[in-house]
Amino acid sequence: MRSPFDSLSASLNARTESSTAPERAGLVLVALILVAGVANLNLSVANVALPDIGKHFDSSQTTLDLIAVGYSLGLAASVLYLGALGDRYGRKLMLICGMVLSIPASLLAAFAPSDTVLFGARVLGGLSAGMAYPTTLALIAALWSGPGRTKAIALWSAIGGGIASLGPLVAGALLEHFDWGSVFLITLPLVGVALVMAWVFVPAHVNETTDAVDNLGGILSVVLVGALVLSINFAPVPNKGMLAISLGIVAVAALLAFYVRQRRASNPLYDLDVAARPTFWVAACAGIIVFGSLMGAAFISQQYLQNVLGYSTLEAGAAFLPTVLFMIVVAPRSAKLVESRGARFTLLCGYVFLLLAFLWMLLLWDSGSAYWEIAAAYAFIGIGVGFAGTPASHSLTGSVPVQRAGMASGTADLQRDLGGAIMQSIFGALLTAGYSAAAAGAVAASGKNVSTSVENQLTKSFAGAEAVANRYPQYASQITAAARQSFLHGDKWAYSAGLVAVALGAVLVFFRFPKHDAEVELLSRYHAEDTAGVARQEAIEGTAQPATH
Repeated sequence: MRSPFDSLSASLNARTESSTAPERAGLVLVALILVAGVANLNLSVANVALPDIGKHFDSSQTTLDLIAVGYSLGLAASVLYLGALGDRYGRKLMLICGMVLSIPASLLAAFAPSDTVLFGARVLGGLSAGMAYPTTLALIAALWSGPGRTKAIALWSAIGGGIASLGPLVAGALLEHFDWGSVFLITLPLVGVALVMAWVFVPAHVNETTDAVDNLGGILSVVLVGALVLSINFAPVPNKGMLAISLGIVAVAALLAFYVRQRRASNPLYDLDVAARPTFWVAACAGIIVFGSLMGAAFISQQYLQNVLGYSTLEAGAAFLPTVLFMIVVAPRSAKLVESRGARFTLLCGYVFLLLAFLWMLLLWDSGSAYWEIAAAYAFIGIGVGFAGTPASHSLTGSVPVQRAGMASGTADLQRDLGGAIMQSIFGALLTAGYSAAAAGAVAASGKNVSTSVENQLTKSFAGAEAVANRYPQYASQITAAARQSFLHGDKWAYSAGLVAVALGAVLVFFRFPKHDAEVELLSRYHAEDTAGVARQEAIEGTAQPATH
């Protein structure tokens, strides 16, 4: 009797003139998807728990934003450097190390004694994912080619995204019975299975490079991403303006230094000539917006469902299911569309649905929204990411030589992680600023004599307002109602920013990404140039070797 893995292997092993796949392709792909699933799941589990975390630690909205973005921050900051280390020293080795490190990171997050430690644990978890996650797409690029690669990437993208989107549901179910720390233990069983399957089935040393790693460039990339994300998060915080500006200056300086280093390094971490190819840089920017929209929308909406609509943690997690279902259903069709109509057309299809999603949330989500209004927006997000996710990743892997697979996979990971970190940070900053402004206005309009400490508590976050409501039960209904209206004021700012970002991304793809025929021609030319370049390099190295006697 044939197993599902046999069918998957037969499909992925189907060879054509320009398609190759590894032995036991189905099991290899399942192992890589499970490893990616650990990272994807960890990205999303914190969002549902944020209200409970805020209550437990009496956290400010900015601290909650940092906890939400911490995992993305660690992953985005490290992914380029660690991807290059994997290319040089072994992708399977990095994958195994990342899975092992994720275990203490999860335990530290689950039992964190303070919100500061929790933030640090999330960053550590992101670093562990930075070891493992980029190798999954790099190995797909190295092991598969042709239509088989497109199908493998579609499955990797859809199932990985689906696992991430299931995070809120599983976390919500746990929070019905356990405290907030339980959500950070969700991935441990999956880590065990992924670790064993990766050890047994994933090939080692596939098309890896022997060139030295640009360590200075790697360090600069870590500083650049870390400073940028933290700068955005601290920008709206009172009395933190100088810190935000300083971090912004550090990010700009690191960017300039990184650019100069990559131009001068003999073996750059990030090949800027390859990155300048339109099928690469436009896809990279498009993916940042696509995946950032998914994570940013989940981040804000999970708080909206609980704080404003009064959903339980389980109900809020279950509400996100339309996104999961439509991503999984649409992604395989996206792969076929990429092959038949090209990446540009498929990306634009996704952007249309993402525009609809943010427009829907902006105009129709309020304090009395019915579930069908919530589900419709989530469905639009799932369809949009399902269409756009595959071409965003596929174009990157198709634009680089296989020896640079780590650069492509690192960029694909940056799409998700840097996109998520930036969009969550921007959305969180706007939510914080909008909430604080509306809450301060509500306090002033109330005509009550409110002490400075109580006002600060009311304006710092929804959880802070709830704490004040519990201390003053005679005013609880008024405080809670004002806090909900203030949250709605802030989340409209966030949805507006998402609408603008998606519109700009659509314009970029429409005007700058090549149409299908031009895309096929460009990718063929890049492949020929890269193959010739590798052959020349091998010939030079062979000539330089001393003769043996």
